[in-house]
Amino acid sequence: MAEAQPPPFVTDIQELRRRAREHLEEGAVTGNDPGTVETTLKLLNDALATEIVCVLRYTNHYISAVGIHSEAVKQEFGRHAREEQDHALRLAERINTLGGRPDFNPEGLLSRSASQYVEGQNLVDMIRENLMAERITIETYRDMIRYFADHDPTTGQLLEDILTKEEEHANDMHALLMAHQGKPMLEN
Repeated sequence: MAEAQPPPFVTDIQELRRRAREHLEEGAVTGNDPGTVETTLKLLNDALATEIVCVLRYTNHYISAVGIHSEAVKQEFGRHAREEQDHALRLAERINTLGGRPDFNPEGLLSRSASQYVEGQNLVDMIRENLMAERITIETYRDMIRYFADHDPTTGQLLEDILTKEEEHANDMHALLMAHQGKPMLEN
């Protein structure tokens, strides 16, 4: 039995040019996007809020970490804070590219964020809170990547890039937890 061949790729260049001229004010947003721009902007602004909360939490932990074994952990918290800030900027730039406004308003930040802001009472608490936040962020981004696969592959690729770093952060926090708590599994 012969394998069914996909239809040939045919693009009406004249029609593409006409539509491009007609909708210049929409910037990078084109009419062939099956997702809605409003949904994309909301999801990206929620991700932006998550990254901002992560920057604040990691920065607080960087400043607050004390103790005989804290210096290496502090440095890790500081590096993660800078990387989360880079994620926030990349998300904000994508929102801007799509014609939206990045929502940096601190009012309601925690309600828009997937992760929480928890300071922790000691170094192990701080590590645990960061690991928990990374795990939440990883799951959230994986869901978003699946959504954007069919709706906006450029946004999906951005999230995949950020997800790679979030997974590294989770591994770093898990290794620190193992080193400072000495247990292979997290307890409730």
